[in-house]
Amino acid sequence: MTVEEGDLKTLDAKAKPPGEEASFEEIFEKSQGTNNVQEGEVVNGAVVSLAGDYVTVDIGYKMEGLVPLDEFRDAEGKISVQPGDHVVVYLEKMENEHGVMILSRNKAEIIKAWDSIAEACERDEIISGVCTKKVKGGLEVDIGVKAFLPGSQIDIRPVRNLDKYLGKRLNFKVIKFNKKRGNIVLSRKALLLKEREKLREETLE
Repeated sequence: MTVEEGDLKTLDAKAKPPGEEASFEEIFEKSQGTNNVQEGEVVNGAVVSLAGDYVTVDIGYKMEGLVPLDEFRDAEGKISVQPGDHVVVYLEKMENEHGVMILSRNKAEIIKAWDSIAEACERDEIISGVCTKKVKGGLEVDIGVKAFLPGSQIDIRPVRNLDKYLGKRLNFKVIKFNKKRGNIVLSRKALLLKEREKLREETLE
């Protein structure tokens, strides 16, 4: 038994009532909504605009997110980003109480730094950082995140004047790393001892 043309139209009308056909805009919006981005992830984005205290960034989701403008200031306080630039951001909140997606560049940079340090530890690579201030027992070092350099690990010989190292960029070996506790301990002494041993071996040859 065949279905007449009129019956086909009737069935089609029941399946898709007039005015309820999905438009291209609706399909596109739905596809955007299926983007698998989640809170707590680091994602790529493109700067859309700068307005007021925020930078609007498109991460390919159904809505654009906001990043505090101050997070894009360089050491001199100048804005280091413009529309069209590609940036890496951290998805802090999908939607706040005002219906706005909140992003952070600083948190993305911190996560990126931790990952780089973890890789350096696994490969036993050298880490570079700047000694920023004196703290109890040693120096605080900026290696993308804060790290601790014990006074006993600054040099082969005991160091009495820590001030001379402030503001200097030096190389270090990571001797302790705990991401969960946010704990990184560095040693410059380990590198100096290794260099001295290498020179001694070359001299003997």
